[in-house]
Amino acid sequence: MYRVKGKDYPCCTSVTMGIIGGKWKSVILFHLMAGTLRYNELRRRMVGVTERTLSLQLQQLQEDGVVNRKVYTSKPPLKVEYSLTDFGKTLMPLLQSIADWGDYVVENYSETS
Repeated sequence: MYRVKGKDYPCCTSVTMGIIGGKWKSVILFHLMAGTLRYNELRRRMVGVTERTLSLQLQQLQEDGVVNRKVYTSKPPLKVEYSLTDFGKTLMPLLQSIADWGDYVVENYSETS
């Protein structure tokens, strides 16, 4: 059993999936691999995600130390940017491998309409 940030996990794989698992977290991280994005830029790239879901997933990624949230309040309108932390950047090879495998599946196993 592994304990990370107050949560128990049965194996190392479950630690990883606990941080990046779910429908939208890996998508958020994939988009942030290219660099810092404002909230609305991220939302536009993620067709189908609701504002509430995106906000909650970003908050969880921030709590896990994977995503950094920076708020600029110097002049209206409020500007919020998200980026990968140094810890989050360690996920980049894993995320790229997951994306590459997804491309492979689409190319070799997708159904034609």
